[in-house]
Amino acid sequence: MNRREVLKKAGVGAVGLGVAGMALRPRKATAAKVYNWKMVTTWPPHFPVLGEAADHTAKWIEEMSDGRLRITVYGGGELVPAMEVFDAVSSGTVEMGHGAAYYWAGKHPATQFFAAVPFGLNAQGMNAWIVSGGGQELWNELYARFNLISWPAGNTGVQMGGWFNKEINSVADLKGLKMRIPGLGGKVLAKAGGNAVLVAGGEIYTNLDRGVIDATEWVGPYHDNKMGFYKAAKYYYTPGWHEPGTTLECMVNKQKFDALPKDLQAIIVAANFKANMWSLCEFEAKNNQYLKELVEQHHVQLRRFPDDVLAQLKKYSDELLTELAAADPFTRKVCDSYLAFKKQYEEWNKVSEESYAKLKYL
Repeated sequence: MNRREVLKKAGVGAVGLGVAGMALRPRKATAAKVYNWKMVTTWPPHFPVLGEAADHTAKWIEEMSDGRLRITVYGGGELVPAMEVFDAVSSGTVEMGHGAAYYWAGKHPATQFFAAVPFGLNAQGMNAWIVSGGGQELWNELYARFNLISWPAGNTGVQMGGWFNKEINSVADLKGLKMRIPGLGGKVLAKAGGNAVLVAGGEIYTNLDRGVIDATEWVGPYHDNKMGFYKAAKYYYTPGWHEPGTTLECMVNKQKFDALPKDLQAIIVAANFKANMWSLCEFEAKNNQYLKELVEQHHVQLRRFPDDVLAQLKKYSDELLTELAAADPFTRKVCDSYLAFKKQYEEWNKVSEESYAKLKYL
């Protein structure tokens, strides 16, 4: 081999080794884009379960995204008023919001079906309708009008009927009653002659204590004990006919969501599913403990609404749903879906859950 060929072959080899070296040399990682978002809520800051669910959701999203999506959570009133969460997220002022869909009945009456319907579905039923019964698709269709996407982000389970400063022995006792009660339950109360008042969670105790309202519902024993309602009202009623399984929501500005990488979108959805389960578990684990404390330590008088009162309220509820469906085509669409699923769910529930609950040796 002559000198020129040797040099030529050596050069090719050097180039090959150089390319191989470049391939083997670790590349400098490209810095991932970090998104800094804000979440506003309808709950007082870090409020047990409800506010905590928002806090946990933000934490889980940051952990799952390895810090690529960081969310700062603001309680009601810290950045925007509690009842302005919907508008803040819809306009893009903030990226996320946490609350309950029945707070936005003024935006569209159909929103209420995605939170709670009097004498309606319990937590299991709501989850089944939204996730597997067509509810989520209807929710998406409705909220798209407001540049929003929303998912279930918690559930209270069956609530208590509320705190009253007088006994409820007949429907007549509801006439003129000023009660903090949101959503469709408030409209049913109005049909019974009561006055429904919408008050943010952080203001309820003061209004009840000062007589601005005569009664209030909130959630259940765990929360109600912490809120101190037993200091302001004497009678604690069951069942929570107005909210048998209230779904909480986490909403996101649709443009902001669509601009995220697909993996971050999936992480947001997954975190909300986790929060949905966590919230219900928290309430179910703690409610009985705190009910015993209310009755045994604070001497709260536990009462059940009379059957004739519940029957009349159910009648008013049926009338209300008929009126809502007749007034708006999309509300009819949602109502029809909800009621058809409820019928199917209850038929199975009689064979399964209800039959099991009636076993005398439990």
